[in-house]
Amino acid sequence: MSGTTFSDPQTLLMLLGGGFAILFLMLVWVVRSARAASEPVIWQMDQLGHTVEGLARGQEQLAGHIASVSNAQTNGQGQMLQTLEMRLAQVQAQMAERLHENALRQARAMADMQEKVNEQLRGGSEKTTKSLTELQERLATIDKAQENISRLSGDVLSLQDILSNKQTRGAFGEIQLNDIVSKALPSDSYTLQATLSNGRRADCLIHLPNPPGPIVVDAKFPLEAYDQLRNAETQEQKARAAQAFRTSVRHHIRAISERYILEGETADGALMFLPSEAVYAELHANFSDVVREGFTARVWIVSPTTCMATLNTMRAILKDARMREQAGAIRKTLHMLYRDVEIVVERVGKLETHFDQARRDLDGIGTAAERAGKRAQKLDNFDFEELTSEGVTPLESLGQSRPAE
Repeated sequence: MSGTTFSDPQTLLMLLGGGFAILFLMLVWVVRSARAASEPVIWQMDQLGHTVEGLARGQEQLAGHIASVSNAQTNGQGQMLQTLEMRLAQVQAQMAERLHENALRQARAMADMQEKVNEQLRGGSEKTTKSLTELQERLATIDKAQENISRLSGDVLSLQDILSNKQTRGAFGEIQLNDIVSKALPSDSYTLQATLSNGRRADCLIHLPNPPGPIVVDAKFPLEAYDQLRNAETQEQKARAAQAFRTSVRHHIRAISERYILEGETADGALMFLPSEAVYAELHANFSDVVREGFTARVWIVSPTTCMATLNTMRAILKDARMREQAGAIRKTLHMLYRDVEIVVERVGKLETHFDQARRDLDGIGTAAERAGKRAQKLDNFDFEELTSEGVTPLESLGQSRPAE
């Protein structure tokens, strides 16, 4: 044992014995020191000795009880130890069983978790592969778009180079006008770069019927003045650019009116084609006075969109004019068609007469065939012996029964 406890019976017995020994020594000392005392003291000492003897007997009884208690406690401790060992064995068995179950459960859980992790890894791998594939496709698309952007940038730069030169800018407007006219009108209804009687060459001459007559479409592109107007920052710059733009458009209107409106040769008006919707919108939004001056000079300004609409209207006019031109030929063709129908009706009547005669002939043939069948039946049913005995031959009998034709 690691320490002494007062609950142990042996320890308690030793303490009591030590106490009684000390008490006895004290009494002996007191007796010796008080020997010369009086008789009451001696009597008290005797009584004290009896008391000490009673205490000794009690001590012996207490020692026996303590020994009994110690034995009982030892037995109880043994039984308790056995019970504890049995309980401990049961607990150990239960703990081992539970540990085994927990190990199996954890093993199953780990297997399930590993399977889920594997599935997630496989799914993640597939998704990653798919994402990488899509990313590669998108990168390829981006590369193509980048190439297109680069090519478009080059085209824009080329277009800027083209538009920066007056001659190339004029050619650009003519090409755009030719493309619109070729899509809207038949090829025989217009002439490109047509030369008029005054020696001027028009970008496009549309052959409309009289009235109104052939009309000229000339392409003009006042880009420089428009760029100045768009890039102007101060009010003074804007005013100068607006005046320059107005002057440029008026110059084009006057040139078209003087060069391409010829009495007796062209229509009483002409079209000025602006190949830019932005320039057209700026002109109609902020320079309506210039547009009215064009109306006065019989020059109508059109953009690519309005030019297509105007050309479609001209196409309807050309179609109507051609229909009127062909009206006589159409009436003559209808008269010939009517005569052909009459001939067909006459021939159908004749054919019907022939069909009636053929039907009557077929009816006669059917009647004759029926009569021949009846005679053949009579020949099959004749009794030659009876006819011979009566002195009448079969041919005579047939001759008698033959009806008059």
